[in-house]
Amino acid sequence: MTASDSRASQPVGSSSYVTFSLADETYAIDVLQVQEVLKLTEIAPVPGVPDYILGIINLRGDVVTVIDARRRLSLPVREPDEASRIVIIDVDNQNIGILVDSVAEVVQIPAASIDPAPAVGNDQTSRFILGVTSSDDGLTILIDLNKLLSDEEWASLREL
Repeated sequence: MTASDSRASQPVGSSSYVTFSLADETYAIDVLQVQEVLKLTEIAPVPGVPDYILGIINLRGDVVTVIDARRRLSLPVREPDEASRIVIIDVDNQNIGILVDSVAEVVQIPAASIDPAPAVGNDQTSRFILGVTSSDDGLTILIDLNKLLSDEEWASLREL
């Protein structure tokens, strides 16, 4: 099955999302931006960067910046474990790694089931939320990767 075949079989008005866990909550990002999912590997720290930037990894000869999704979303910090993964995403034709607690699955989410982001948390973190959807398994928070990685501080570090 090719990518176009899988898109053709999706219900009209739905999109595919990769779901992952952070602090016992389920989050999702657009599958079209996900390049691959890696087991935790050694991350080389970079001095003088914001605390949510863990450092860099070598991905088949390419240097990829890795951010801690928990810190970026102002969630409690914890040490990575065996379930932790680095999700490699493509934002503006650049690969970025995002450390998450675990990766679950790819799901179809109908556009009609996505509610606007609620006015919770602070403006700093709520701006990263694209919307929320609910299912029998609970709430899923959709993350807007372009906003997550768009502030001036981050933009100046994309060249690491």
